[in-house]
Amino acid sequence: QVTLVESGGGLVQAGGSLRLSCAISGRTDYVAAMAWFRQSAGKEREFVSGISYNGGKITYSDSVKGRVIIYRDGTKKTVYLQMSSLSPEDTAVYYCNAQVLRVNYWGQGTQVTVSS
Repeated sequence: QVTLVESGGGLVQAGGSLRLSCAISGRTDYVAAMAWFRQSAGKEREFVSGISYNGGKITYSDSVKGRVIIYRDGTKKTVYLQMSSLSPEDTAVYYCNAQVLRVNYWGQGTQVTVSS
């Protein structure tokens, strides 16, 4: 069992920055990768960025490429999503995801609201 807890969301003006955090706990021995997804009102959840647990592979969606950096701390217990040049289109609930032995675990989500 793995538990994910997101934090760092909030209200920010267009052009601003935010850093989201995802703390992972529990049986982390078999975590293959972690990722961030987001879901806007009335839309399906979409992939934002992912990182393999050893950090060797990082991917970004085209919608955030160049504006977002995903990284993890040295303990591998926290994954961050540094977002910049935010626009109202980035407004969504952001969810942390962990892939463990072909099972997807999700956090509760953190709201990001970008005002114009």
